[in-house]
Amino acid sequence: MSQHDSVSQLSAAIVWQLERKVSRWLPKTFFHTLLLAGGFVVVLPFMWMITTSLKPLKLTYSPPYLFPTHFEWHNYVIAWKAAPFLRFYLNTTIMAVSIVTGQLILCSMAAYAFARLKFPGRDLLFLVFLGTMMVPFHVTLIPSYLIVKWLGWIDTYQALIMPRLVSAFGIFLLRQYFLTIPTELDEAALLDGCSRLGVLWRIILPLSQPALSALAIFSFLFAWNDFLWPLIVTNDPLMRTIQLGLAMFQGKYGTRWTYLMAGTVTATIPAIIVFLIGQKRFIEGIALTGLKG
Repeated sequence: MSQHDSVSQLSAAIVWQLERKVSRWLPKTFFHTLLLAGGFVVVLPFMWMITTSLKPLKLTYSPPYLFPTHFEWHNYVIAWKAAPFLRFYLNTTIMAVSIVTGQLILCSMAAYAFARLKFPGRDLLFLVFLGTMMVPFHVTLIPSYLIVKWLGWIDTYQALIMPRLVSAFGIFLLRQYFLTIPTELDEAALLDGCSRLGVLWRIILPLSQPALSALAIFSFLFAWNDFLWPLIVTNDPLMRTIQLGLAMFQGKYGTRWTYLMAGTVTATIPAIIVFLIGQKRFIEGIALTGLKG
């Protein structure tokens, strides 16, 4: 074999190795590029919101930019004093925490019944619960309001909390997760003298923390960001939630978007903190739910 042939073979081998590496990394690079582009699209409104909240009032309609060039922190002070935001935060926190607690307790008990107990009509009843998920909220809005009004709950925490203490989605989510837990654990606990309720609290729920975290995050974000139902059942400004407070704030200041964006940033922070704290278990709960039907 001549030296020229050896060099040619070596060059061909190097080219082949490069082609393999390129073909191996190209899909990953393309996929990562798409993820970065999608992430940028998601983060862009938040970046615009933060930069606008830090603008001087005279630059409200200046061309948008991604990173703050001004730091007018007094916009947050003005926004906080413009409306009773502390009261709005208190109302929203009480409502959200109560709804999350109710969802975790009541949905877990109903899900355990559908996943473990055997009684006539269980599957049919579960299908009925699933069917309610397909009914738009606006269809039940008027009947729910009339019931709340008949009970005399208008402008009360009961109106904000009670109708949403349990949900078909929460029952479905936890029921699917409970089905992935071996039934032998239940049988062993029952043989040791544990009651059905004891099995739920001591065996099932400790093993279902990812699903419970996912439901807690879903419930909290839904309650914290809800606008329509609090708008319907509250007339007293002191019973309004943070989202209604932002709407009142916008009406009060018209086009002063710097103050409105400052209030929106403060309203968004708690939801982001809750998601970041439970992000890992949230992903686990969503990934494992539905592995068994």
